[in-house]
Amino acid sequence: MAVGFRDYYDILGVPRSASEDEIRRAYRKLARENHPDVNKDPEAEQRFKEISEAYEVLRDQEKRERYDRLGPNWKAGQDVSGSPGFRDVHVDFGDGEYATGDFSDLFEGLFGRGRRSGGFSGGGFGSGFSSRGRDVEAVLELPLEEAARGGRRSLSLDGRELDVEIPPGVRDGQRLRLAGEGEPGPGGGPPGDLLLRIRLRPHSRFRVEGRDLHTDLPVAAWEAALGAEVEVPTLTGRARVKVPAGSSCGRKLRLRGEGMPGSGGPGDLYASVKIVMPKKPSKQERKLWEQLAETSKFDPRKRR
Repeated sequence: MAVGFRDYYDILGVPRSASEDEIRRAYRKLARENHPDVNKDPEAEQRFKEISEAYEVLRDQEKRERYDRLGPNWKAGQDVSGSPGFRDVHVDFGDGEYATGDFSDLFEGLFGRGRRSGGFSGGGFGSGFSSRGRDVEAVLELPLEEAARGGRRSLSLDGRELDVEIPPGVRDGQRLRLAGEGEPGPGGGPPGDLLLRIRLRPHSRFRVEGRDLHTDLPVAAWEAALGAEVEVPTLTGRARVKVPAGSSCGRKLRLRGEGMPGSGGPGDLYASVKIVMPKKPSKQERKLWEQLAETSKFDPRKRR
């Protein structure tokens, strides 16, 4: 029994003005609901095929523009058949049905393009075709402390709740792959993967360089001049470090193993000396600074 043509926009339940993201979200939702492995309704498989066909056309800008112009006759491509380099292809699917269209468009639908890899399901053309779903990429923003310790995190994506295992010491820009959590495969093919790209939030105290952390260490002028033992904040608490006598601004003090974790061992924490002066010294403090200025022969601008 012949089935009348159904508008692709109606199949996905989106308006003709729908954006690519709206089309993609509609497809994911409907594909999950009607996938034959999930939905046991006898008509679910046919709906899934219609949904996949509609998505394959509307997600491709060139196909969508041709479909918007020609409607049910979009595959024939009457308005471009005379264009240079155009080749019309007739493929017999073995069951009395055939398709005609642009060579590249047709084989893109059959085998996929780019990162998708397709294969035939069942026994050749007569059993239809399937291809792997596309990989999806999303950004996962983490505070530095959570990236350092790792652990399990729950997140929501397109109405789905996912559990993600974050390895300790994950780096900015690193990608975590969640197999099978991408787009469903057209024609019942395997789904793609979800790639989570890590983005570390800027930290108020630490800067990250590879596995190492950098921070400023405020010290008083007399601590820098005479030397002192002071506290330094770390990602996991606090540590103590010795400031050598005669330290100038910018001197880096190294705390081994206090950086980001990693498979080759943790990085280090570098604390840069930053001499801080009181904004309003007391009378006694000012008197002492004046005495120092009178007795000291030190000239910071003289080459040494």
